[in-house]
Amino acid sequence: MERDELETFLILAEELHFGRTADRMRLSRSRVSQLVNRLERHVGAPLFVRTSRRVGLTAIGRQLRDDVAPLHLALAAAVERAQTTARGIDAVLHVGFSTPLTGEIVLRAAELLRSAHPELAVEICEVPLADPYGQLRNGEFDVQVAELPVRETDLAHGPTLLREGRTLAIASDHPLAAHAAVVFEDLADLPLLTIAGELPDHVREFHAPTHTPGGRAIGRGPSVTNMQEALMMVAAGRGALLSPAHASAYFARPGVTYVPFLDAEPVDYGLVWRSEENTEAMRVFAQAIRNAAREGAGAPASGGGTTGSAGRGATSTGPGTGTRARATGGGVPAPTTPANV
Repeated sequence: MERDELETFLILAEELHFGRTADRMRLSRSRVSQLVNRLERHVGAPLFVRTSRRVGLTAIGRQLRDDVAPLHLALAAAVERAQTTARGIDAVLHVGFSTPLTGEIVLRAAELLRSAHPELAVEICEVPLADPYGQLRNGEFDVQVAELPVRETDLAHGPTLLREGRTLAIASDHPLAAHAAVVFEDLADLPLLTIAGELPDHVREFHAPTHTPGGRAIGRGPSVTNMQEALMMVAAGRGALLSPAHASAYFARPGVTYVPFLDAEPVDYGLVWRSEENTEAMRVFAQAIRNAAREGAGAPASGGGTTGSAGRGATSTGPGTGTRARATGGGVPAPTTPANV
């Protein structure tokens, strides 16, 4: 049985009209009749009842339609999947996000892709604080939006998508909580929480530096594995936490005050992936998230001010807006901006 015979049979079985079948297949009516006759000779019995007024299926024709139609649909789906794979766009792209800020940007990118690339589904999941690259390395994530830079030789990263300032999460009854802002030299007066797990040295130093810029030692507090555990320790006075500016809105809780830094390096976020992989699906997503980061700038935030892609209440500036929000705990705002992507 030839493919054109099968397709003609199935369309004619649906339309029960030679003219409409010919139009759908972009063939002449005589060619449709030839293909049907050839298939009937191959089967050895009529598949259609033809009169001057109507076309109908015979019992054998109905049996063949019912048996063949599911197989034809499965074959078409298999070919489409193969074509999709050849283009490098998988059915599902698994994307990790490291913070609520990056999670919102990933969701916005996924929404943009729903219309532009409906064949590409995006599933998202949070990156564990204590294991920033493990799920990416073992294939659970295809790509993730995380802090930059990444210095691992087996991982690659794109340009900065977002940038925001940093704050110090500290117990509300600590003397520094009353300050309008802090500087890194202030960290010598209190222990910092550390992150449990096998973190690269530069990541651990970024989250919990061992010395101030002036060379004074910074004390060590308990190790934590997630943000809720960290804030519980902060509220209990067990240590302070270096946190991104948006944490003041997303992780507000009694007993914890967020005080902006005057001299901290900003937090940059970008796409990270396994260096040996660079699929079409990843490139499509990369473009979508760049657009999402740009479109997110300047959106109104609850609680005053404006936000960029940082999300509700996080301090930010949007390009051309000239507006800034005030961080929880007072002091100077730490801007969150979409980078030039």
